[in-house]
Amino acid sequence: MPTPDFIRDIRTSIGNRLLWLPGVTAVVFDDADRVLLGKRVDTGGWSVIGGIPEPGEQPAETAVREVYEETAVRVVPERVVLVESEVPVRYPNGDICQFMDVTLRCRAIGGEAKVNDDESLEVGWFALDALPELDDYALTRIKRAMEPGPTWFHGMGEQPESEPEAPGVAGA
Repeated sequence: MPTPDFIRDIRTSIGNRLLWLPGVTAVVFDDADRVLLGKRVDTGGWSVIGGIPEPGEQPAETAVREVYEETAVRVVPERVVLVESEVPVRYPNGDICQFMDVTLRCRAIGGEAKVNDDESLEVGWFALDALPELDDYALTRIKRAMEPGPTWFHGMGEQPESEPEAPGVAGA
């Protein structure tokens, strides 16, 4: 994902020091209960859709915007699935970030899945029993989105099987 301009502006003041950032992930299902995934340019791997909110943007607005920008699919957020602070990540350029991820379960309401920006190599719908190889970050979020239960908060009860990886960002 490209680094938003407002983060570049902050980096001119703080350099590579730790930057605490919000992140929003959308786990999108269609009427056949397939999940929408994108094959990322930065990692080459398949993942759920997500990004960083613009200043003043609400998480649900971010999910709707990011999904459309990356896949041309229109969605409506249904519920908060997961709220989790991730471990800090250091990027090749030396930037250090820590993300607070809000994951939303979303339902597709229109559009045709296609690569709609320069962040994805491919996008597509996948049956839950035919998912491509995914990292723990994506698998944890898909698993939680399929559960009917309340929002899952890290550290409040059941722990994930393994710690998810921080989302790939080209430096933030």
